[in-house]
Amino acid sequence: MSRQLSYSKAILEATDQAMALCPEVVVLGQLVDTKSGIFGTTTGLAEKYGADRVQDFPVSENLMTATAMGASLTGLRPVIAHQRLDFMLYSLDAIANWMALWRFKSNGKSAMPVTIRTIVGKGWGQGPQHSKSLHAWFAHLPGLRVAVPATAYDAKGLLLESIFSETPAIFVEGRGLYSMTDEVPEEPYRVRFGQAVIRRPGKDATLVAIGSMVPIAMRAAAILEKDGVDVEVVDPRTLTPLDRRTICDSVFKTRRLVVADPAWHSFGAAAEIVSTVAENLGDKLKAKPVRVTLPDSHTPMSMALEPEYYPDDSDIVSAVKQTLA
Repeated sequence: MSRQLSYSKAILEATDQAMALCPEVVVLGQLVDTKSGIFGTTTGLAEKYGADRVQDFPVSENLMTATAMGASLTGLRPVIAHQRLDFMLYSLDAIANWMALWRFKSNGKSAMPVTIRTIVGKGWGQGPQHSKSLHAWFAHLPGLRVAVPATAYDAKGLLLESIFSETPAIFVEGRGLYSMTDEVPEEPYRVRFGQAVIRRPGKDATLVAIGSMVPIAMRAAAILEKDGVDVEVVDPRTLTPLDRRTICDSVFKTRRLVVADPAWHSFGAAAEIVSTVAENLGDKLKAKPVRVTLPDSHTPMSMALEPEYYPDDSDIVSAVKQTLA
């Protein structure tokens, strides 16, 4: 049975159900045991499962990640929460030099089933130290899986899939998505990595939207429909693995590509998707691919400047029309 559930409540429900199903699932993070529970995503878990399974942690990201890694080797399935992706960078050594390599170095005989939840902020003057979208960094590392869920349905399903997988996962959450609602089944379910979804079918242009750009892309598609332009919106849902087949099949049909990525323009996920399409369908495209991204600049602190920095539906509309010109 499905009902409307917010993105944040879907994450909470996935964690709750995972902990109920498996006593080895534990939660670590700064303030995970508080009433506010990291934007409501861990609220009530400490009271329900106790301090042994839901633990607050000091402001020491690298230590928390190393603790989770060690715990996973004893048979636990840790879910750790970094409230800012920016400060998660303090744990980059643990992630890049140990977690991502572990299964490879053990010749597949040992695994670290760690799920790292990390939040990307936008709005109210976040500034350059609270707003970095670095999903492409982690997608570049072999040995990690990277999820960028855009809906409450996918947030729950991908989180359960991450927790019960043997491969460590980076689970990137856009803070602006937390209040958005979707039809979410009450029972536990899993959304497989590497399976994109077509959010809106269309025939005139393919619009691949990542994470928090998905609702913006859907608004842009609705605007373009009024002008007689039929846009197909593809949501990859995960970057590692990336469902290249679904993306290429869509572009083969429309012969046009726009990629909306909530990250910097250069060397990002958008560039990888454009490269994939160019390598497979370069001679079949009717227009050059277009990327809609953040500029190659740090996020301004001024709230008045944020609208100039972050792309919106009008930017996507312009990009799609550019491929049709």
